[in-house]
Amino acid sequence: MIVIVGLGNPGKTYEKTIHNMGYMAVDYFAKNNGLVFSKSKYFGRVAEGMVDGEKVILLKPETFMNLSGKSVEDIIHSLKLGTDQLIVVYDDIDLDFGALRVRSKGSAGTHNGMRDIVQKIGENFARVRIGVGRPQYGDLANYVLSTVSNDNLKILDETFDKVEKALKYFISKKSVEGLDINKL
Repeated sequence: MIVIVGLGNPGKTYEKTIHNMGYMAVDYFAKNNGLVFSKSKYFGRVAEGMVDGEKVILLKPETFMNLSGKSVEDIIHSLKLGTDQLIVVYDDIDLDFGALRVRSKGSAGTHNGMRDIVQKIGENFARVRIGVGRPQYGDLANYVLSTVSNDNLKILDETFDKVEKALKYFISKKSVEGLDINKL
């Protein structure tokens, strides 16, 4: 079993905001793989089914970004999973818009949602970081809670396609080791 968590904030207000890249990426994955978010569980919205012969659960925490660890900790403990069965998808201001970085473990960096997850379950889980860039001017919080522009939404189609390929690699290999994002 594999758990794929997309980080974001619940509700229409945040639906297409920069901070909701994780939600958008798992929605894209769900749509392309016939999975539907149909129930609430583990303090989030859940979709589950078979993908490439493996049981997959998609989770979008509804605890709001900064408390994402509560939802991730709940699913890991409730299902008695190891962190090696988990991959988290989220936005990263330290990468250019649309860029990807995939790692098998690591620190939370500057991301508050990831900080909460790392505090609850440790650093040993895979992650896909989606670049959103930094604002040239203004407040960072306002930037990540702003709506993604139409031009950037077009960039995200290609980015989310690569995220899907990275997630399928993780599903098949149970690891992101050896994954070359430049070949996706």
